[in-house]
Amino acid sequence: MRHETDEDRFFRELGGICTELRQAFPRHVGMSPHRVQVLIRLRREGETSHSDLRRALGLDGATVTRLVKEFEAEGLAARRLDPADNRYTLAALTPEGERAAAELERAHQAYQERLLAGVTSREREGFLEILRRLRTNMTTPEQTAQETR
Repeated sequence: MRHETDEDRFFRELGGICTELRQAFPRHVGMSPHRVQVLIRLRREGETSHSDLRRALGLDGATVTRLVKEFEAEGLAARRLDPADNRYTLAALTPEGERAAAELERAHQAYQERLLAGVTSREREGFLEILRRLRTNMTTPEQTAQETR
């Protein structure tokens, strides 16, 4: 039986925390992750086509349409045909949706601060450097393999 290596343990922990983090805040506020993503995206980007939401968030078209229709029914969003190309539907937050999204962003900021309590800025920067290095190593595998030999 093969024992878990330091590398195995590192990536298991990293993957686990990433998965937990993606779910933790939406669960904290009682929303699905996709609802949170769409609401925040509309607040940050303004009026956006369903197609752009789909691409930016990695969601299928049916999911985006369903979510925007739900927001519309709740008075949080409005939809209209794109006047430049009526094949596309545009979505934008209503004033009530803006307020809800702003509150969601405030809650998210407070949540992040709570999660980082006790972690120094030096520790954060060190961890970010590790993540940058991992990203670089993923994008240049041949060069990385040669450097480690």
